[in-house]
Amino acid sequence: MAEVQITGVNKTFGTVEVIPNLSLTVPNRSFSVLVGPSGCGKSTLLRMIAGLEEVSAGSITIGGEDVTHAEPSDRGIAMVFQSYALYPHMTVRQNIGFGLKLAKTPKAEIDARVDEAAEILQLGPLLDRKPKQLSGGQRQRVAIGRSIVRKPKVFLFDEPLSNLDAALRTQMRVELAELHSKLDATMIYVTHDQVEAMTMADQIVIMKAGIIQQVGRPMDLYNAPDNPFVAGFIGSPKMNLIEGPIAAEKGAKVLGVRPEHIDVSPDAGAWKGRLRHVEHLGSDTVAYVEAEQAGSLTVRVPGEVNMNAGDDIFMTPRAGSIHLFADDGSVTRA
Repeated sequence: MAEVQITGVNKTFGTVEVIPNLSLTVPNRSFSVLVGPSGCGKSTLLRMIAGLEEVSAGSITIGGEDVTHAEPSDRGIAMVFQSYALYPHMTVRQNIGFGLKLAKTPKAEIDARVDEAAEILQLGPLLDRKPKQLSGGQRQRVAIGRSIVRKPKVFLFDEPLSNLDAALRTQMRVELAELHSKLDATMIYVTHDQVEAMTMADQIVIMKAGIIQQVGRPMDLYNAPDNPFVAGFIGSPKMNLIEGPIAAEKGAKVLGVRPEHIDVSPDAGAWKGRLRHVEHLGSDTVAYVEAEQAGSLTVRVPGEVNMNAGDDIFMTPRAGSIHLFADDGSVTRA
């Protein structure tokens, strides 16, 4: 496996600059997730690493080798796309081994590599089936198996779970995390879903408009976001970001507090509000509140709580859980 080093990379489409002067290190054997809203440049960056998009300026190295202008097939990478792109007339075994067959790999080696990938992905009983006989999750595992048999230096994933339903996405997140552990591989994964990023990554790269906002471990970004964009992107429900007099009182432009870090009471608290809507989820109760001083807030309380729309409640942010974002870009906690 290999470290990926991106240095001063720039990407323009005509006169439009979509990625300006981006630098990033993807550590060897890491599971790094590029995350951000649609149009932030994450897929473009992944495609440049893969060699599917030209680099306008800067350099990319994989395992210490400069691959900036190398062909995709010469980069030691394997890519798994959102679309499974399986051949419908081929069996699972044939689909997984097809790339090796094109490369004129000896049949015995193809069989051995396919069997090894099938064991890792629990596809052994399905090797003689056609894609139409498989579920969505099984098809995606076949697509991943096609990458595993190539024994790449780096695996690239471009939103591979977006076509699956919610239950399958949860299952596949676990399977991909286990796969990373089994292969001890360098993986770069693109998604717009911060839950996928938080649950699978050991390094998250948050992007906005082609610019990296913050890089770090999931809980580091959750506990210490560098700016309001990161604070509002990581965490579900997202962090409450409050401007105006309440923030100014503490010398900040924006005051941030997570929904789960606000204590509620029917009698007294720092902020008074009226419940607009309440979601009773069993494990949690999520309340949407219109507060007199703070505006629209979201509050998350563990377990089932007797709260209903129209009720008045009082809210108090916990000490040590308030994020104060200043005009100069500095962040303090209170």
